[in-house]
Amino acid sequence: MLDQIRRECAQIAATAHSVRIDDDALAALAAHPELTAGGATEPPPLDPESHYLEGEPADVADYLLALDAINFGSGWFPLLRKRHEHGRALSGYFTVAWALADHVRERSPPTPLTAAWLRGVGTREIAAILGQPADLELMSLYAQALRQLGRFLDGRRALDLVRECHGSAERLAEALAGGMAMFADRGFYKRAQIVAADLALAGVATFSDLDRLTIFADNLVPHVLRCAGVLVYDEALAARIDAGEILPPGGSEREIRGCALHACELVSERTGVPPRVLDTWLWNRGQEPEHKARPRHRCRCVFY
Repeated sequence: MLDQIRRECAQIAATAHSVRIDDDALAALAAHPELTAGGATEPPPLDPESHYLEGEPADVADYLLALDAINFGSGWFPLLRKRHEHGRALSGYFTVAWALADHVRERSPPTPLTAAWLRGVGTREIAAILGQPADLELMSLYAQALRQLGRFLDGRRALDLVRECHGSAERLAEALAGGMAMFADRGFYKRAQIVAADLALAGVATFSDLDRLTIFADNLVPHVLRCAGVLVYDEALAARIDAGEILPPGGSEREIRGCALHACELVSERTGVPPRVLDTWLWNRGQEPEHKARPRHRCRCVFY
């Protein structure tokens, strides 16, 4: 899977019409002091306040797998009721992650996210858990994704999947993408890959091939690369994104993700920083006000 992703994204970058990689800006990014001085050798741990990390390893793993099953919807995020913590509005991702964590924590012992519960989740239930209106299309998709996960698990738990894959991040990604249509993000497999990375960051699973993962191609990492001048969009595409237009899946949207992934492969080759680490470094930079102030591309799909 991982070799195929790299080949396909290299081909996208070589043939893209609306997006190109600027070599000088890429070289400047690869020379960033935090990358060259070993400051990005490992991504920071997951935030223990907004994620459920304090429970038993099996419960934490189940939470993270369920969270990654609904770790999409950035095209709808402007419509979410954003959670406010510490005097500021949270991003769409943290709004969802924190609400799901609160749901697990609300009882003692914590509420388990079992395969049986997942199979029966309805739109109104997940909307209530996340504090969102039930008529928001994204809530119906989240309910579908969780029910799909429950059917796929068929009584198993997240750590059972890790054992079945013999601690291989690649095999886990292949199992998730092969077993659930909403994980089958052909050419990128963003959410299928990020599960292993999240389980490792939480300290509940180890993988022998974690550094083989690519970046987790979404809409934020390409946005940070665009702000850094690494990705350059043609005038028409740039105008559509800056105007807040929703891009359809495929075409220019696929070029953005493919060029971002390939650019990060090039930076990784120059710096020795694994793509998964580079992804977290760039994603965290995307939380900064100067990046949030500029529109990023939006696409309504179930993959990111």
